[in-house]
Amino acid sequence: ISGKEKSIETSIMREIDENDISGEIEEVFVPFEKVVEVRNNKKRIKEKMFFPGYILIKMNLTANTKYIVENTPGVLSFVGPKGKAPVPLRDNEIMRIFGEVERKEGMEIIKVPFKKGDAIKVISGPFIDFTGFVESINEDKQKVKVSVSIFGRPTPIELDFFQVELEK
Repeated sequence: ISGKEKSIETSIMREIDENDISGEIEEVFVPFEKVVEVRNNKKRIKEKMFFPGYILIKMNLTANTKYIVENTPGVLSFVGPKGKAPVPLRDNEIMRIFGEVERKEGMEIIKVPFKKGDAIKVISGPFIDFTGFVESINEDKQKVKVSVSIFGRPTPIELDFFQVELEK
């Protein structure tokens, strides 16, 4: 169930302990990244799931382990064709997921609170208190190109996401 991944992960771990199957289920993993939202000039850190609604489990699939996981509150089913054995991820898929998680670990990803054409106000840096309009957004670099008026002429400047906010 999307939005409940962490609590379901905890429930699965509890079921593993209660049923003494830690040798059968090696790891339960919910890949996420930390995303910073800036609202009203305040930073708020949220966890954004890589795969909303999914939990990755490294396990020896037996009738017992399958039954225990599927009967954990919040778990709907395994991924795969209905009525057939679950489809395990391939090694290269697992490596790619873990690589992406490691790459983004420690990075501060700022959610883009604006879009092209929005009126913004610069809140830090040499252009503080200037107002302008968003011309383009580079999410990878966490930068925004803004057109501000300098000496009565529109001038494009590039700023970090955290340096601007939506004009009220």
